[in-house]
Amino acid sequence: MSSSDNSTPLLKTPLHALHIELGAKMVPFGGYDMPVQYAMGVMAEHKHTRAAAGLFDVSHMGQVLLKGDGASAALETIVPVDVIDLGLFKQRYALFTNETGGILDDLMIARRPDDLFVVVNAGCKVQDIAHMQAKIGDKCQVLPLPEQALLALQGPQAVTALSRLNPDVAKLTFMTGGFFNLDGIETFLTRSGYTGEDGFEISVAGDQAELLARKLLAQPEVKPIGLGARDSLRLEAGLCLYGHDINTESTPVEASLTWAIQKVRRAGGARAGGYPGAAVVDAQLANGAARKRVGLVSSERMPVREGAKLVNADGLEVGVVTSGTLGPTVGKPVALAYLSKEYSAIGTEVFAIVRDKRTPMTVSSTPFTPNGYFRG
Repeated sequence: MSSSDNSTPLLKTPLHALHIELGAKMVPFGGYDMPVQYAMGVMAEHKHTRAAAGLFDVSHMGQVLLKGDGASAALETIVPVDVIDLGLFKQRYALFTNETGGILDDLMIARRPDDLFVVVNAGCKVQDIAHMQAKIGDKCQVLPLPEQALLALQGPQAVTALSRLNPDVAKLTFMTGGFFNLDGIETFLTRSGYTGEDGFEISVAGDQAELLARKLLAQPEVKPIGLGARDSLRLEAGLCLYGHDINTESTPVEASLTWAIQKVRRAGGARAGGYPGAAVVDAQLANGAARKRVGLVSSERMPVREGAKLVNADGLEVGVVTSGTLGPTVGKPVALAYLSKEYSAIGTEVFAIVRDKRTPMTVSSTPFTPNGYFRG
């Protein structure tokens, strides 16, 4: 997790006082003072989210509206995904790319009746908003929503807890959303998240966020969860963290995110290309890339962390770990890494160098633990 420059005062989310009241250990993250864990501890928080429901404060992320008739076509000029055909109240994962096909950030887009609702990463939000204003601000309105908070309720019992505030939320399926009044509080929410579990992300006015959080925490299934467990949950789910598993040096093809590029935007598609780096991405889609993001699992207990070098049996360097942890659900070390193409096939054995020792790791499919998304 990236920390902040110590010279700038940390920003606070609307739930900051509540985190302190709940006994959170706070750390700098993405320019904000954020809870890394509560009294329960990271391991217990992780397991609670997998078994019941966890409440995350993700208000540090950037929320933006794109308004105007040209918004969808405009957004397609800076992302390689299908925005124009995105249905009402449907949500889609997207990527901002640069001229070499590198990833500037990953983001979520949801279509609402009068706008596109975009959520970008905390650490990139200032540059992402500037990027959208510079590239498409003449074609649509780019309206940041700094007054909105964002809560994530995640886990197999999230729907049970949230349904007590409005039973209609249970009708949503994965990657759909809508406007919902939650026990008197107006929200826009989507059935999505960053843990691999069923759950919801809830956009709410900042001055209503603490009231909503308290209503959710009053449900017997729900406990507050910090950034530590958020990281281990997303890693077990095989999900990328920007600045670690994806960055400006990695293309969507190298990052194994080709599923996010719909056919209509690929070479030969009705609206192929037209976004930064399209030629690079199309060439890699056709011919493959020299390296690939993969999952790795170890049978030994030694956790393998970000930055660990990967070598083959002869000791030749063939890749690098970008995220790693001891997976609390899986019960063994798991990692995301980039490997040379010839070592990226599932079942291939490589070795991570940890404290000058070789730890054997096997290329594995992701997610490391089955997803719990509700698809209806």
